[in-house]
Amino acid sequence: MELRDLQIFQSVADQGSVSSAAKELNYVQSNVTARIKQLENELKTPLFYRHKRGMTLTAEGRKMLVYVNKILQDVDELKRVFLDNETPSGILKIGTVETVSTLPTILSSYYKSYPNVDLSLQAGLTEELIREVLNHQLDGAFISGPIKHPLIEQYDVSTEKLMLVTQNKAFHIEEFTTTPLLVFNQGCGYRSKLERWLKDEGLLPKRIMEFNILETILNSVALGLGITLVPQSAVHHLSRAGKVHCHAIPEKYGSISTVFIRRKDSYMTNSMRSFLKTIEEHHHINML
Repeated sequence: MELRDLQIFQSVADQGSVSSAAKELNYVQSNVTARIKQLENELKTPLFYRHKRGMTLTAEGRKMLVYVNKILQDVDELKRVFLDNETPSGILKIGTVETVSTLPTILSSYYKSYPNVDLSLQAGLTEELIREVLNHQLDGAFISGPIKHPLIEQYDVSTEKLMLVTQNKAFHIEEFTTTPLLVFNQGCGYRSKLERWLKDEGLLPKRIMEFNILETILNSVALGLGITLVPQSAVHHLSRAGKVHCHAIPEKYGSISTVFIRRKDSYMTNSMRSFLKTIEEHHHINML
């Protein structure tokens, strides 16, 4: 059993077919098929079900994948430790929620200081970003916080006001029972704050409409489709143009913190160390 066999197995498991795995790894399909068969013969058990739509893991295959993921993560960590040098370089995979107002400034400053680092940015909701950091799919992520988790360390980034956004200038709390709420999917920090407020007020929203893109939510509010809750910085441009109106909410629910998270036990590369330093510098500036 070779490391290459484990990489092939992981790719087929993730992609769900030999052809997709071969394309991802830049191998010929026959080589991928032969390697999987050789692995099954060596372990004396079938690892995949074969069907017209592709391949899915058997129970033994799912068990195998847990160990393979861990082995390949350890190998990747080993490479990082020994290939890391004093000059930040390589790939840094970062996740973020959509409304981090300081993110462009942080990324711009970091790129100017460390041009040899290849920054890869992925948007998502807080809960899924936490999961991907824990699963080593991301090196770190900007999320709504703070959070408590034994495997995660977090760094303060910013605290922002949350504003209720409506099309009309006037707003009464009873409108929650007659007007749809426009929100991100479950796992969004702003949605959690809004739902907590409504629960405490004993209000049941008329309808909840879920979206994936902030711009779509705000444009829908401007057209009178519903109301939403977002950071003030995210809606500033529409508010100044008079397309929407912002309303303060009770202080208990009226602010949200953004933190940067990473796994405590992951190796601290020079690229990550310099990224954290950049975050800290900008957080300090914002606090002045």
